[in-house]
Amino acid sequence: MPRELTDADGIPYTMGAALRVAAAKFTDLEALVGPQRRWSFGELDAEVDDVAASLIASGVALGDRVAIWAPNSVEWVLCSLAIARVGGVLVPLNTRFKGPEAGDILRRSGTRTLFTTTDFLENDYVAMLQAAGGGETLQETIVLSGPPPQGTRTWQEWRSGPRVDPDAVADRADAVEADDLSDLLFTSGTTGAPKGAMLRHYACTRGYKAWAEVVGLRAGDRYLIVNPLFHSFGLMAGILTSILNGAAIIPHPILDVDQVMALVAAERITTLPGPPTLFQTILDHPQRDAHNTSSLRLAVTGSAVVPVELIRRMRTDLSFSTVLTGYGLTESTGIATMCRHDDDPETVSRTAGRAIPHVEVIVADDKGVALPAGQAGEVMIRGYNVMAGYWNDPEATAATITPQGWLHSGDIGVLDERGYLCITDRKKDMYIVGGFNAYPAEIEAVIARYNGVAQVAVVGIPDDRMGEVGMAWVIPTPGAEIDPDTLMAWCRGEMANYKVPRRVAVVDSFPLNASGKVLKFELRQRAAG
Repeated sequence: MPRELTDADGIPYTMGAALRVAAAKFTDLEALVGPQRRWSFGELDAEVDDVAASLIASGVALGDRVAIWAPNSVEWVLCSLAIARVGGVLVPLNTRFKGPEAGDILRRSGTRTLFTTTDFLENDYVAMLQAAGGGETLQETIVLSGPPPQGTRTWQEWRSGPRVDPDAVADRADAVEADDLSDLLFTSGTTGAPKGAMLRHYACTRGYKAWAEVVGLRAGDRYLIVNPLFHSFGLMAGILTSILNGAAIIPHPILDVDQVMALVAAERITTLPGPPTLFQTILDHPQRDAHNTSSLRLAVTGSAVVPVELIRRMRTDLSFSTVLTGYGLTESTGIATMCRHDDDPETVSRTAGRAIPHVEVIVADDKGVALPAGQAGEVMIRGYNVMAGYWNDPEATAATITPQGWLHSGDIGVLDERGYLCITDRKKDMYIVGGFNAYPAEIEAVIARYNGVAQVAVVGIPDDRMGEVGMAWVIPTPGAEIDPDTLMAWCRGEMANYKVPRRVAVVDSFPLNASGKVLKFELRQRAAG
């Protein structure tokens, strides 16, 4: 007998159930828009069942990890929804990754199936993976676009291959539990080794139902997803939120302003979330006025400083009636606080909003004791949205989540008397490049492999366009000479572009404290001077 799809408040227990509910509630509304085809919610539900039937026939079992390493596309959306329906665990890979970065995550997650491309921005991800010696756990690789290398299948070949019958798909969907893992999102930290945050179905559906209510997303909205689907912003606040609320998903692979603005006009886009750099780039584009943006209604931004003037211009020059900011981290399912639709531009600019319903956010001292309003401390989060833990890393989990359920964010912030949060610093030295988190320890570990580097320290420095970029301070080994441009060029072949330092300084020593720790705030001051 089929199980209940939703709780008493109508929130689906699983992501697979979310699409079932949407198909019944929004049957004929447009759900997904691609270059060659459009799907209503009813049609999308049937299409996802068909993809799910192929996944099960391919041997994907409950809990198996399935990765997607590809740009935004309708195939990305279909794959992610089908993986959720069959109880697989989605492992999204950053399209900026190089072969070693992707291979490490695939190997440590034990991923068995990979959906990827061989023709995105001249990147052949299969070749990159093979060159790095990664992918040894993979049993199948399906190429969504581009020429298929030997040993792989195209999307069309895979879809026309074996599949199980509809009853088997329904039975599998019924076997997925609310607290089962849905996603394994890898994030780095102070150790430099990416850690897999284990997210759960019901935490995601409940969190993003609340997100949508706060921001005002509604049935019939048309949601252009330019922010990457491999990030929780695109995946959760994009795909899942649209499914939960009856909004049409229009995925787009790259931030080409002319293409984006043409789509806004052609598709009558109402919703366009993204980092501040997205909106700044659009506003500064010389041909912006040639495009009709009158349909735009809702923008959600964040991930960096949001100038109040940018918010005002988004409302006056881009037709947005609602511009909001929020705060979250991968370990909190990407969500913790949000501004509200009636907040003034100064509040939206200067704060990240207040806690979403049924989630606690405090600012605490070093002992974990909550501090009063106005005092700075570490932001800590407790609630259903906190991850289940780090994949195969109980020590890191115990260091991040207290026995009382509080999640250490590693960010320093202040709460005002209203409970609105302002992030003032980052305890873990992480900085944000155009909306992407960059972790110095991870970047330093790569640069340390470069011939002639004895020591390296990476800090984030201000940048007019990207918000922040990396700067590497390097001490060479005795007798070695390091050319900054050559080192940066080498880095571009070893790491995602947003991680590559934009500046390199070769020095004889670092400023240190009494314990021998690098004083990175002094390096930031030197860079500014």
